[in-house]
Amino acid sequence: MGGLFSRRRPEAPSPSLADIKARQDAEAAAAQAREDAQAARAQIAELVKSNQESQQKAMAAQQAALQAAAASQDQAHKEMMAMVQAERAANEARLLAEAAAQTASEEAKKRAAEADEERKRTAAVQEQAKRDAQAAQEQAKKLQEAADDEKRKAIAAQDAANVSKKKAEEEVKVANDAKEEAERKLKEGIQPVVTPTPEEVRAAKRKVQYREDLFHFAVAGVAGGGKSSLINAFRGLRNKDIGSAATGVTETTLAMARYASPNAEYPYVWYDIPGAGTLKIPDWQYFNAQGLYVFDCIIVLFDNRFTMTDIAILTNCRRFKIPTYIVRSKADQHIRNIMKDMGYDSDDDESEDQKKKLYQDARQQFIRQTRQSVKDNLENANMPDQKVYIVSNEPMLGVVKEKRPKKVIDEIELLNDLIGEAQTRRARRDAEGATV
Repeated sequence: MGGLFSRRRPEAPSPSLADIKARQDAEAAAAQAREDAQAARAQIAELVKSNQESQQKAMAAQQAALQAAAASQDQAHKEMMAMVQAERAANEARLLAEAAAQTASEEAKKRAAEADEERKRTAAVQEQAKRDAQAAQEQAKKLQEAADDEKRKAIAAQDAANVSKKKAEEEVKVANDAKEEAERKLKEGIQPVVTPTPEEVRAAKRKVQYREDLFHFAVAGVAGGGKSSLINAFRGLRNKDIGSAATGVTETTLAMARYASPNAEYPYVWYDIPGAGTLKIPDWQYFNAQGLYVFDCIIVLFDNRFTMTDIAILTNCRRFKIPTYIVRSKADQHIRNIMKDMGYDSDDDESEDQKKKLYQDARQQFIRQTRQSVKDNLENANMPDQKVYIVSNEPMLGVVKEKRPKKVIDEIELLNDLIGEAQTRRARRDAEGATV
């Protein structure tokens, strides 16, 4: 029976704990079977010896011997059965051991196959990683080449930009020098001569909707001079009336606006010209840029001070033989400011005579300063002296509506001169048309 467990078992890789336990159980069963068999043999030997002794005594007591023989046979049968059971247990243990060994072998083969598959997968992953790394290197090389190319292009573009910048700076310098020279000449009374072409004149007339049967007044000047409010007063409208020109604290006219007279008896059209300073053009180009050369009369309006723009407009009007009127607006505000400088306080209990005297003094001072300032500016520009009309919007509105406002300065005279100019020009135009 020991030979069943002495056969060489197939070598297997690292059995599991279950395999080891099964093998240990099989070996324990085989050892128990051997011990049982050894014990049975020893018992048989003892029985044989006892039987021999019994046979020697059989002669004395046959009946006892027969009984003893029967008992011995019965015992031998039991022992034989025990031996058979022991052999059967040994065979079962062997079969279990072989099955365990087979299972262990199959498991080992399965593990080996899985390990081989894992090696193959690992090899495939490594190969793919190698290919990916190679592709990444090639892509990185291409990207580096592209970056180098872009860098070369950027350097070339920067060089070109530097050249363009230098050229632009030179052109700006030339333009600034030309502008400074033109402004210097303008201050000295030497204005750049820019004559519009016939096509430009036709285009400007189309733009302003020029009509031969109407008289076209343009109100021009620096931004914030009150052009829109004055046009409203000329048309007999307040700033909030329907159809009035837009007004505001800041310059609201960014494009030329056309306003017909609401009174059909007066064939006048008023034009609100964008204020100089709101447009990106030099002062000396303001006249031509706005197409002022097509108007029948131009009012040069200023509020605080007479500027080079005003001088440029007057100079160009002389070239084009366009009648001009220099007008200072917001007289009432300026007179109130002078009264405050003289010590006037609206909260003081001053008599009406004192207020009137203070008002008259401030009024005369404002008129004197304004006329002298305009005269000095015209003289410095080598231009002949010209009357300046001093007005306020509220009195002008009253004059237009044929009322009798109290605090008028030049409003009545200005309106009469404008109407007279329009009538004179129209009569001259009619006469020229009849001659033709």
